Amino acid sequence: MLLVPCPNCGPRNASDLRHVGESTARPDPSTASPEEWRTYLYLRDNVADWNVETWYCTRGCRKYFKLERNTATNEFRNPPLPGTKVGGKA
Repeated sequence: MLLVPCPNCGPRNASDLRHVGESTARPDPSTASPEEWRTYLYLRDNVADWNVETWYCTRGCRKYFKLERNTATNEFRNPPLPGTKVGGKA
């Protein structure tokens, strides 16, 4: 069982969340070429190391959040504490 640290609900079973995938910067729609869109939509690094990922809490707060996870060991680095916002203030 993988416990995912939701910043709003606290540690949750991974079955209570949806793994959205690797977080990547979205290209500017007004200037991006078709190749840039293809890269953004379909190509991922798929590293066996630390990776920033997006998760969605399906059974709790129903919010998206980002976490840094080691894809080889499933460890989470610097998980946010429940009830804190970005920057450490509630």
